[in-house]
Amino acid sequence: MEEPKFVVCLSNEGFLASLEIGKLYQIIPDEAAEKLGGLRVIDEDGEDYFYDAEMFCPLQVPPIVAQTLMSVSKQG
Repeated sequence: MEEPKFVVCLSNEGFLASLEIGKLYQIIPDEAAEKLGGLRVIDEDGEDYFYDAEMFCPLQVPPIVAQTLMSVSKQG
């Protein structure tokens, strides 16, 4: 199983209710979205949506941090 990947939000223009600047979000691998310059991001609604990749900065987190983030998101 592939390690979960995370990004930090740099801009929420046009998506004020769905994204918070400075917050970490999990992304779901999606080759079609990447070809279009986007990412599939699990947002504040807990759903995955297509967003412009320029709105985010990718992060590399150690596996223990990824596990913790995943646990916290499931509790929310």
